[in-house]
Amino acid sequence: MEGELFPRPRTEVSPGAVHLPDWLDDGRQSELLEACREWARPPAGLRTVRVPGGGTMSARQVCLGHHWYPYGYAPTVVDGDGAPVKPFPEWLGELGRRAVADALGAPGPPYDIALINFYDGDARMGMHRDSDERSDAPVVSLSLGDTCVFRFGNTETRARPYTDVELRSGDLFVFGGPSRLAYHGVPRVYAGTAPPQLGLSGRLNITLRVSGL
Repeated sequence: MEGELFPRPRTEVSPGAVHLPDWLDDGRQSELLEACREWARPPAGLRTVRVPGGGTMSARQVCLGHHWYPYGYAPTVVDGDGAPVKPFPEWLGELGRRAVADALGAPGPPYDIALINFYDGDARMGMHRDSDERSDAPVVSLSLGDTCVFRFGNTETRARPYTDVELRSGDLFVFGGPSRLAYHGVPRVYAGTAPPQLGLSGRLNITLRVSGL
């Protein structure tokens, strides 16, 4: 954020889990936002995710490459309009590989999945693990829009110990290695905190994964 007294530093939240503030510049954020708006259009567009038991997630989602549904992957939107999932673009994979190199100092893997979640001011995400992939490659998380509290926990339980990290627009969070299957969630979004020049009301989270399929 411009005008801050002290720049936010790079932080290793736990082994293999790294937060890089302001990783995306304003231009790249705008480009990603426009891409997300296109991906969100039907068919295979932004949807409300229904979970076993009949409930729904408050964050809405669109997928690229492979369609995620609780708890697996499919080539079509099996829990929505049934359309083929939109393709995963090579430029997004390149961005993910650069993210891993910057955060972990290692070559990035061949990403082939993106899960894009949209949060309005009331949306939340409960503690969960990204465990439906057949790969242990690091997960890349990019934030656009409103600031959120990102709760990053441990691999054994949804409860403590965990660390709350403030993720702002443009921030990068990567978790792999011993933290790859850590529980994590979003208990709060601060509505109205998105950079005005971005033109976004709400929060977008772009999560890149390797399917192993």
